[in-house]
Amino acid sequence: MAEIELREGVAGLPREEWNALVGEGSPFLEWDWLASLEEAGAVGPRTGWGPRPLVALENGRLVAACPLYAKGHSQGEFVFDGSWADAAERAGISYYPKLLVGVPFTPVGGARFLVAQGQDRAAWIRTLGTVLREICQENELSGVHVNFCRPDEIEPLQKVGYQLRIGLQYQWQNHGYADFEAYLGRFRSKRRNQIKRERRQLREQGVVIETYTGEEIPDELFPSMYRFYLATIRARYWGHQYLNERFFELLRDRFRERLCFIVARQGEEVIAGTTNVVKGDVLYGRYWGCDRELRHLHFNVCYYAAAEYCIERGLARFEPGAGGGYKQVRGFDAEPTFSLHFLADPGLREAVTRYLEAEREEMEGNIDWIRDHSALKSTAGAR
Repeated sequence: MAEIELREGVAGLPREEWNALVGEGSPFLEWDWLASLEEAGAVGPRTGWGPRPLVALENGRLVAACPLYAKGHSQGEFVFDGSWADAAERAGISYYPKLLVGVPFTPVGGARFLVAQGQDRAAWIRTLGTVLREICQENELSGVHVNFCRPDEIEPLQKVGYQLRIGLQYQWQNHGYADFEAYLGRFRSKRRNQIKRERRQLREQGVVIETYTGEEIPDELFPSMYRFYLATIRARYWGHQYLNERFFELLRDRFRERLCFIVARQGEEVIAGTTNVVKGDVLYGRYWGCDRELRHLHFNVCYYAAAEYCIERGLARFEPGAGGGYKQVRGFDAEPTFSLHFLADPGLREAVTRYLEAEREEMEGNIDWIRDHSALKSTAGAR
């Protein structure tokens, strides 16, 4: 019989056992990423992200788990429930604290219920989902939110009372391109010429783009990438600094093999860069920034260079993160994202259920429309 309990953080759990549960899944679920957020102080009770992983043990070893946080706000989640919080406040319901199953500050899909090989995955999802509901109700929390989950987690959670929410992201797919020119060949002439012009005009400004992965990343680039991260945060009125320099140092020491830095140099000076993560056949874009604003710098570093890297390495997909309709005209098409929600108060739960029914229909229509209006021509032109 398994023992199910809450722990104080992922950092206190055995690294090898946790990573064995993650397997080939999202790199942002790995012990090194989650524990680094904790050890750097990016998450913790003072930040409104209290790490409380839910774990199941048999004979003292992990057989199932989920990355769980006690949240004192809704920041850094990228599945926006502000209107639900406002509705709860008007009804006299305390919306915070709440429980969140997910990865802090990371709008990337992946398993939210980690299950050992040989175990009944669907059964464990139902079991842990039920336990999370019980924790929520016993502690008078407003709800449980499972953000950016996998499709196979939807039905088991729906069976134990969770409601589905659908979002969308723009992602790049590799349709077997031989090189970047073959990718450009998928665009209609107007858009293809625009991309060529944007790449040429950046080169004419004396900018060279370089890519470093794993052990080839120079140590001196890590402070630069943190500086670029801060520059982006400070340039936006809605920006909120979640990460600190210590987190980037921990990535250097324990996560380097997963990293891909794409940087722009003007002369000898590194003026911009993006921090990406690679695992399996997927590239994930995370943090972008620059020291100076140059025409077309952002698109070249964040999107064109990343797509070119994927083509050269034979990667299947590039996920650049949330937002950005401008990605669609550059060959990134809409993909659905999924989250599941349980709200403890019956009245609030009923209202949100009606809202989600209408939102799902609208979102599915939006995704279909975006796909029908893809910037790319038919895949018949792909190799």
